[in-house]
Amino acid sequence: MARLETGIDQAANVAGAFSFKREMLAALPSLRAFAVSLSRRHDRADDLVQETVMKAWSKQESFQPGTNMRAWLFTILRNEFYSQMRRKGRELPDPDGLFADNLASHPEQYGKMDLADFKSALDQLPDDQREAIVLIGASGFAYEEAAAIAGVAVGTIKSRVNRARVKLQELLTVSGESDYGPDGTSAPLVNRAFPGR
Repeated sequence: MARLETGIDQAANVAGAFSFKREMLAALPSLRAFAVSLSRRHDRADDLVQETVMKAWSKQESFQPGTNMRAWLFTILRNEFYSQMRRKGRELPDPDGLFADNLASHPEQYGKMDLADFKSALDQLPDDQREAIVLIGASGFAYEEAAAIAGVAVGTIKSRVNRARVKLQELLTVSGESDYGPDGTSAPLVNRAFPGR
């Protein structure tokens, strides 16, 4: 990423490119998070972000100042991801999780275990639902912006987010607030260690 930023800095000497560069650099963290959610691999996500930035930089004259730079970049990244998927074909699925289990390490704390459970549940969602919930829930886009990025109607995004939330709740067996935090076995130990919590 540092080399990419250096390259952009050097190219930014062109008149009028500074604000474009600044806005693009500010979007990099959320762009990378979106790329990770799509590709599920950090190395591929970095490649996707780099390709997105290069395309955006070469097409900056088509960007309309005053419009949403993040949405424009997310759309480029999403289109690039699906173009790559079409070119390469689908990866081999791991429905039993055997390959993933061999790569995973046992979490040391509740938060890590909860995050691993959530990531596993998120990976089980259909691509369109996962994309919608990441755009709305993790990236903070409004429904209208997410719909524009995904190229669908606002109602479709709302429906996908709702179905994703219901499915995540089902997969994580969440029925209420009591399902968060320490489980029934460790709760008494936590209460003894931290009375009054």
